Amino acid sequence: MAAHPLARALAQRPVLVLDGALATELERRGCCLVDPLWSAKVLVENPALIAAVHADYFAAGADVAITASYQATIPGFMARGFSEEEAIALLQRSVALARLARDKFWQSHSSGRIYPLIAASIGPYGAYLHDGSEYRGNYGLSVSELMVFHRPRMAALAAARPDLFACETIPCLDEARALAALLAEFPEMTAWISFSARNESQTARGEPIGECAAEMAAHPQVVAIGINCTAPRFLPGLISAIRSVTEKPIVVYPNSGETYDPLKHCWVGVAEVDDFVAQAEQWYAAGARLIGGCCRTTPEHIRALAAWAARLAAH
Repeated sequence: MAAHPLARALAQRPVLVLDGALATELERRGCCLVDPLWSAKVLVENPALIAAVHADYFAAGADVAITASYQATIPGFMARGFSEEEAIALLQRSVALARLARDKFWQSHSSGRIYPLIAASIGPYGAYLHDGSEYRGNYGLSVSELMVFHRPRMAALAAARPDLFACETIPCLDEARALAALLAEFPEMTAWISFSARNESQTARGEPIGECAAEMAAHPQVVAIGINCTAPRFLPGLISAIRSVTEKPIVVYPNSGETYDPLKHCWVGVAEVDDFVAQAEQWYAAGARLIGGCCRTTPEHIRALAAWAARLAAH
């Protein structure tokens, strides 16, 4: 395989900065996301707002934008009265919005920056269920059944030509297996696989992260492996376990450390990202090469991260 977009970007920088939370920013701008579609409903109601959030993250220094398709699925949109064709168009709109923001940003900010990448988000089956099961992973579905669920969305997003897929917040190995197997049907695409974790060594389902990472590393189209939407305090152990089984780049973008209550639709607990850069330095030292933020992180976190990454690149 020729050098893929992520490899080309990593060849230019010691660390790539991902963006931060999308839903957090949409809520800060007045969106009510208490809805089975979550942030994907904004693809319907106010797509320009999604483009504005992407623009803010590019301005803050993000090298990679993750699209607003995490909770966007064809059956999810069809349940709201959209046709299959309309649902596919809405999925593809998520890529188009990120690309629009990138291209507009690049016209005036190319100096000293690398050309930002668009990673099409593929969230877990549990996100479609909208019941918090992406933090448990006990779906009761086989790998082949999960492939049937994910295939149409992956096809729609691939047709929109993002730079890569971000298969994210994956709670269990079987779902990662399904996604990695599907990649073979899209030979032009690569992906990162990012698990959600319950502690410093296990996926949300309770499987050893090292075993999961080792299996994913065997897939040539899986170009980075890591952790997202997990408390920052667990990352050093998780990165170490992944690094022990693969030389592929490690991607980490934790949430704030708070816990989501799926019944009350709110975050509870205490944030752990007051010194995001000090934490990022620790993750980088452990082996992470793509670093950003997930739920409850903001452009301010990414701005601080990007300033640190620029200092790193200058040395």
